[in-house]
Amino acid sequence: MLSRAAVALLWLLHFLPLALLAPLGRSLGALLFRFAKKRRHIVRINLALCFPELDATKREELARRHFAALGRSMLERSLFWWASRERLNAVIEVTGEEKVRALLAAGRPVMLLAPHFVGLDAGGVAVTMRFDIVSIYARQSDPVFDRLLLAGRSRFGNQQLLSRSDGPRATVKAMKSGRPFYYLPDMDFRRKSDGVFAPFFGVPAWTITGLSRLSRLAGAAVVPCVTRMLPGSAGYRVELGDPWENFPSDNAEADTRRMNVWLESVVRTMPEQYYWVHRRFKTRPEGEVSPYKGH
Repeated sequence: MLSRAAVALLWLLHFLPLALLAPLGRSLGALLFRFAKKRRHIVRINLALCFPELDATKREELARRHFAALGRSMLERSLFWWASRERLNAVIEVTGEEKVRALLAAGRPVMLLAPHFVGLDAGGVAVTMRFDIVSIYARQSDPVFDRLLLAGRSRFGNQQLLSRSDGPRATVKAMKSGRPFYYLPDMDFRRKSDGVFAPFFGVPAWTITGLSRLSRLAGAAVVPCVTRMLPGSAGYRVELGDPWENFPSDNAEADTRRMNVWLESVVRTMPEQYYWVHRRFKTRPEGEVSPYKGH
């Protein structure tokens, strides 16, 4: 019942102009900062690990800005699930689309490297409005939200959704058929068999090596896909960058380190928008204790 009520509320919110929806989202973020103690603590730990050069006051300000952006993203998902194509094109700017089209026209498989910034869903819908893509879908525990997410991510284009259990062969096949792969490789999923510890803001972070492995298997070009939430109520900008040169190498660990170095450089341009509520450093090298232990 609560899930259905939440969905109904989100549906109503999508009728609001972004000039009203954005401040509502920031207010929701302020409430989350105050009452979501566990997530607030995770954010504080992550920021202390990644930004030791900032004093406690500046890190706290950054945490508050993060929750404001997070609150916006939660409410503005209503647009991505129900708003018309015309409205979405008005609130989501896309740059670099021609780079992906040139690669596809040349017969080159493409991996879109899409890190976990709070505007990620805006990037996803913008990409699916322009390309027939392949992506990974994780089934949600709540059936109401599962149906909502599945419908929301499938309503534009001819998207192929795979589960993690489908394995790399299905993903490679889809890329070779001309579908860009919208790939999110920057979370700690605890799968020991396909990851390495690579520095992220100077902290060893368990990072999957899929970008290197899959791009090699498919012969794919890696194109950065970064979504920025714009200030105020200006919407979003999706930046499709130049394909990476000399990637992949013959060393998956070196490639993964390169990915994290690049990601860190982007995070520094909008640190409040990275998904700091995730326990990014929960898997530790042998003998180290998780910084989140007990929380």
